[in-house]
Amino acid sequence: MDTFKSLVVILMSSVLVNNYVLNRFLGICPFLGVSKKLNQAVGMGISVIFVMLVATAVTWPIQTFILEKFGLEYTQTIVFILIIAALVQFIEIVLKKFIPSLHKSLGVYLPLITTNCAVLGVTINNILDGYNFVESMVSSLGCGLGFLLAMVIFSGVRSLINESKIPQALRGLPVTLIAASFVSMAFFGFAGIVDNLFA
Repeated sequence: MDTFKSLVVILMSSVLVNNYVLNRFLGICPFLGVSKKLNQAVGMGISVIFVMLVATAVTWPIQTFILEKFGLEYTQTIVFILIIAALVQFIEIVLKKFIPSLHKSLGVYLPLITTNCAVLGVTINNILDGYNFVESMVSSLGCGLGFLLAMVIFSGVRSLINESKIPQALRGLPVTLIAASFVSMAFFGFAGIVDNLFA
């Protein structure tokens, strides 16, 4: 039961409290670039969840059984980047073949997952936090769900912005960044929720 509780805490804290986009400010480029339309935001979020899970499933054993065993920990960042880049290429091929409409709508933003620091951050932080394989997978799932949640919420906010009368000086990127900061501050309200989850 204690294991289940710890996994739930890891999941909830990854989604809400330590949200990689709104709290740690990783993955901002796709967050701002692909959140204009809901279907693109959802597609990007699901793609990022898949990449985070597969990247963690591949990088954790490589770190544990190869890099640490042979004293190659210093190559961690390069190895992880190569793995993530290969996974993104795989997803791009799959989307192009099976879901061409989503592939076309994501367009240039799909390769952004390769350079999405949130994906790299998750794989590295899981190891730095001392998580075992199961905890790492739960953490990655939570981080991916948190990314999707942030994308969906901000997509709604941006649709409201587009329908509003914005002063000329704030139109475009300025009002988008202001709105993102408000959404980010709203997530700080979840700070104590995980600590008292099983109190």
